[in-house]
Amino acid sequence: MNETEFKEMLEMKIMNLSQNVWEHRISTIHLNEWLDNFLQAEKPENCERTHALFLLSNFMYFGVREIRELLKSIYRDKFFNPLIQEVRKRNNDTKNIKDIENEIVSELASTRFLGVGNPSESGTHLLYFFRQENALGKDDFIHTHEILNYRRDENDSLQVSLKNEDIKRYIFIDDVCGSGTQAIEYSEELIKELKNLNPNIKVYYFSLFSTSHGLENIRNNTLFDKVECVFELDNTFKCFSESSRYFKGSPNSPISKEFTEQFCRKYGTQLFGADALGYKDGQLLLGFSHNTPDNSLPIIWGKSHTWNPIFKRYNKAYGTTY
Repeated sequence: MNETEFKEMLEMKIMNLSQNVWEHRISTIHLNEWLDNFLQAEKPENCERTHALFLLSNFMYFGVREIRELLKSIYRDKFFNPLIQEVRKRNNDTKNIKDIENEIVSELASTRFLGVGNPSESGTHLLYFFRQENALGKDDFIHTHEILNYRRDENDSLQVSLKNEDIKRYIFIDDVCGSGTQAIEYSEELIKELKNLNPNIKVYYFSLFSTSHGLENIRNNTLFDKVECVFELDNTFKCFSESSRYFKGSPNSPISKEFTEQFCRKYGTQLFGADALGYKDGQLLLGFSHNTPDNSLPIIWGKSHTWNPIFKRYNKAYGTTY
């Protein structure tokens, strides 16, 4: 297969993915604008555009339908089914749901769901779908400012108390955990304060996707009682790791991991500074209908006056683009 045939094959695969999986997010014009970021060469082994097409053909995109299914899984598999097992165990392992129905209802009433981050961030954005898919009420959701009361006493000392002492379980929902840094920073003061006020309160962190490293980092460095995800991304999902799943083609393939990493670092440095391969060296090829995480390669989502993204990222730093 010559360079032209190989490139056309990759382009056809990408357009098929766009039509059938990626919710028509990429048009031929859009694709060509992105490819213009890269250098062309006659030989595919030296052609940045061909290698960029190869990376894009391996991009994992999760649309609204898939995200909704994953949110069902979080509730059912990570929370509700384990809750039933827990209540059964407290009741001599009964299999009669009617015998424990009232207790389950009570447990649900004392549980609240929250997003990770402020109301404008993706963790909170997902709660709308989460509520719909799991037939939950609006009262089952709160913001973090509704957890604790702060007041000054007569000596001007800060006093902290629980706003609702009937709540015994707080569940934080997130879309993706890369390094775990955000969850650690976000939870540090809040969970510590909760545990000081009531050591029996349970606090969970559930994400749709997480790297194995991120899960371990949160488990080892926070007071979350349970840290789980639906889809765990092991080291094979790290684009340029030794065990990368993306570069295990035939020996005759013109695609080179070393060449690809070289130009990804070159352009990534221009787009995202020291995190040339994604935040905290994420190296992911992952995106969602609502956003593209910065743990993914910046050549995918980066934007500047000289760079067109293929999957746009909406940055948290308002008014700032990369």
